[in-house]
Amino acid sequence: MHLRLLPSSAARFAASAAIVPILAAIPMAAVAAAAASPGPTGPSSSGIASPAARDVVDGEAVFRRVCAACHLGLAETPDAGVNPYEGRSLGHALPRELLHTYSPEAILNALTNGKMQAQGSLITEAERRAVAEFASGRRFGARSIDPALEDGTPCAHPAPMSDPGAGPGWNGWGNGIANTRYQPVSRGGLTAADLPRLRLKWAFGFANVASMRSQPSVAGGRLFVASENGRVHALDPATGCTDWSFKAEAGIATAVAVGEYRSEAGPPGYAVYFGDRKANVYAVDARSGRAVWIRKIDAHPSASITGSPTVYHGRVYVPVQGIGEEGRAATGDYACCTFRGSVSALDASTGRVLWKTYTVAPSEPRARNKDGVEMYGPAGGGIWSAPTVDPRRGLLYVATGNGYADPPQPTTDAVIALDLRTGAIRWARQVLAGDIWVMGCSAKNPPDDPACPPTLGADFDFSASPALARSGTRELLVLPQKSGLAFALDPDRAGRIVWRDRIGRGSGLGGEWGAAIEGGVAYFGVADQLTPTPGGMRAVRLADGTPLWRKPPPKALCGTRLGCSVGQGAALTAIPGAVLSVALDGGLRAYATRDGRVLWTYDCNRAFKTVNGVPAHGGAMDGPGPIVAGGMLYVSCGNGGLMGSPGNVLVALGLPAR
Repeated sequence: MHLRLLPSSAARFAASAAIVPILAAIPMAAVAAAAASPGPTGPSSSGIASPAARDVVDGEAVFRRVCAACHLGLAETPDAGVNPYEGRSLGHALPRELLHTYSPEAILNALTNGKMQAQGSLITEAERRAVAEFASGRRFGARSIDPALEDGTPCAHPAPMSDPGAGPGWNGWGNGIANTRYQPVSRGGLTAADLPRLRLKWAFGFANVASMRSQPSVAGGRLFVASENGRVHALDPATGCTDWSFKAEAGIATAVAVGEYRSEAGPPGYAVYFGDRKANVYAVDARSGRAVWIRKIDAHPSASITGSPTVYHGRVYVPVQGIGEEGRAATGDYACCTFRGSVSALDASTGRVLWKTYTVAPSEPRARNKDGVEMYGPAGGGIWSAPTVDPRRGLLYVATGNGYADPPQPTTDAVIALDLRTGAIRWARQVLAGDIWVMGCSAKNPPDDPACPPTLGADFDFSASPALARSGTRELLVLPQKSGLAFALDPDRAGRIVWRDRIGRGSGLGGEWGAAIEGGVAYFGVADQLTPTPGGMRAVRLADGTPLWRKPPPKALCGTRLGCSVGQGAALTAIPGAVLSVALDGGLRAYATRDGRVLWTYDCNRAFKTVNGVPAHGGAMDGPGPIVAGGMLYVSCGNGGLMGSPGNVLVALGLPAR
């Protein structure tokens, strides 16, 4: 993002006048030391070459030019409190103080492989390294790890890969194509009564990352997990030893799904399917770790895959969202906006695209901004979550995000039903019209400013998969929204809203990543990041949305440090007698399904000794939830982001040996 703004942008970035004094207040000793110290001349431990010329790159100047408009757009003040966003303009970018909690290696990885790679592509390699040191306030080296060392100890006697559909397992995002996130004891091996007896069995660390956005999967006797540095591992679920590792072309924020593929040269096999932040989709042989095929499904620079693929009957359904473009519309020199959300069906054996359906109409020129740059629209409607398959009706359901360029579309902030065979849209149910949100725009904008909508939207997109659940004789599609509302839709009546329940106050910051459904009850966590009281849990009757119990936010485990929050917008997981919720304070909590009592808490805020030797620390948790399989509970600890502390560890908990 560029600091050069439209003439009308002064009102949008009320903090821009404060940028210079804020920068002046940043501790510069570490940055000066880094600038004075020549970098290594060979390949760096982060896997990226370090040009000798990098010591002359001014990291502060790069930060001012590329990053400051977003990362200093919140008018941070010393009395900002624990939640730096509360009561302030919606920024959607880390305040400068929280960037200091990241290592330069993690920032560099985000700019190269992770969610900031679109912005990182605008600057040189040397500039990325320099701005990473400046933003973190420290130099490379002390915590740098060769990603290849992450692969860990090979399993001495790996068991053969078995049928993913047999035995214990949790496959994909929602533990099945319906995305209900419920695990019966027959496959999970745990009930509510077992949770207080769980003990740490092993931990696995990930190199040079600050977030664990990939949810693990257990299938066929393997645990599969990926990370933001682009590495995918097949591990032994009981010990954490490594069967194989694979390096993708970019960071991975999806869960992996395992399914059958057919090779022309041999018998059928099983593949691990996932997507990366550069919109590449992969099929990797589950037995060997060899690439079966790789397919790029969207060429837009902002296109990214964070929703997990769903595998069904020889097809892989892949959602695409666009991260970053909505943050550039208000800058004067970018021709915004052209990204359109989509879902594609790929042949599971070959990667051939069978159909691709966009969620909004094609982008067209609209008007020129005051700098003479053409503006485009519509744009947006990204799909952040795993698609849901409805075999009985022959439909695929996806939930869409907001728009970020006029004209408004009837398919944003909506649930869309598509024909499984052709991708044709059968129906769409929008729950919030006209939600066009652009970072840096005011609540009201003049008609001669095409970069901003006349009225700024609330940014209340869907980030959860629609869960297809049975209630009596009918089925419902159930999902929460960032608005603080949860919905149940009727798939037999074009998505007509059956009920809605207010689970929170609503917040444009902080996703609602998914409900869990068990025994006629739907459970929801509360994000509410822009409110004074983020967090909380809700249970409602599935049939009609009647509230059954409501629990307030728990006491934070992270204390009073900046960024500490108990937001519970992460996806939930239900087992017999308990619903599991992870939170931004680093806590994993089990609530009794009957009355919402907290049965057990596990605190991730600590260092872990890992089986692969990578230094690791737990932190905030958001996005993916825990999974349960074969008498074990696995949770990704760490979500360095807009709220919460960084972390880089997968934790495996199990019952003591008898």
